[in-house]
Amino acid sequence: MNGSRIAAVGHYQPAKVLTNEDLAGLVDTSDEWITSRVGIRTRHVAGPDEPVDELAAHAAAKALAAAGLAPDDIDLVLVATSTAVDRSPNMAARVAARLGIPSPAVMDINVVCAGFTHALATADHAVRAGGATRVLVIGADKMSDVTDWTDRTTCVLVGDGAGAAVVEAADEAGIGPVLWGSVPEMGHAVRIEGTPSRFAQEGQSVYRWATTRLPRIARQACERAGLAPEDLAAVVLHQANLRIIEPLAEKIGAVNAVVARDVTESGNTSAASIPLALSKLVERGAISTGDPVLLFGFGGNLSYAGQVVRCP
Repeated sequence: MNGSRIAAVGHYQPAKVLTNEDLAGLVDTSDEWITSRVGIRTRHVAGPDEPVDELAAHAAAKALAAAGLAPDDIDLVLVATSTAVDRSPNMAARVAARLGIPSPAVMDINVVCAGFTHALATADHAVRAGGATRVLVIGADKMSDVTDWTDRTTCVLVGDGAGAAVVEAADEAGIGPVLWGSVPEMGHAVRIEGTPSRFAQEGQSVYRWATTRLPRIARQACERAGLAPEDLAAVVLHQANLRIIEPLAEKIGAVNAVVARDVTESGNTSAASIPLALSKLVERGAISTGDPVLLFGFGGNLSYAGQVVRCP
């Protein structure tokens, strides 16, 4: 085996939907104010009895079922999250316990909004190095737990959810080389910190960085996969804000690609946003098996990671 591939994907969102009209009853805002600035209309919010590992396990179970695999086929579980409440056991161990996966290696990866693409690259590296056979890669966040619901600049942005992928060895590379990095000195631009932990960001700084610095980096991720942007069938960017997604996709030059816009119905779900949006594209048949898709995460720590994958 010379590479790895995504065998299947799955996603999960809590049943409760919070609309812009609902938020207008909590803070000084309106549907027009929210949609004109960030493009979000609804978001799903988990209840107090729905922890992050439960969201993650639901998405992972769907990915396993889609791949036709049993829990004991998995030997590594990676969970990208920044909203774990406890230090130990980690989220990956809790998901493995929920699913009945026997003796896997279990690791959490906290790169906030870029967590899933970092975790996917880690899974690819582990499989190609012979350290794992099949990997469950999950992005899951419960942003409602770290949100100040009296702050209209942040509470209108967030949602809860999870997305998962099964990664396995393949004769040909179905996951392209990762291009990743960060801007550590700008880590203050997106934060989840304090006691209790609260999400905060410098919106204009993030917007400028994302729309000016990231298009070139995303194009380089395509180059590493041996593709031009116009060869892409789909582009799945971190679902932060529609006003970031649309200009960034345009500047990348993916003129023939379907652009994921799940942010409009899910809000910013942090590490969950890319696998959630990808799974929905696959589920509704917007992309076909083997299609090249650019996944590109960015945000917290001003970190980024992107790779071209083949659609499962």
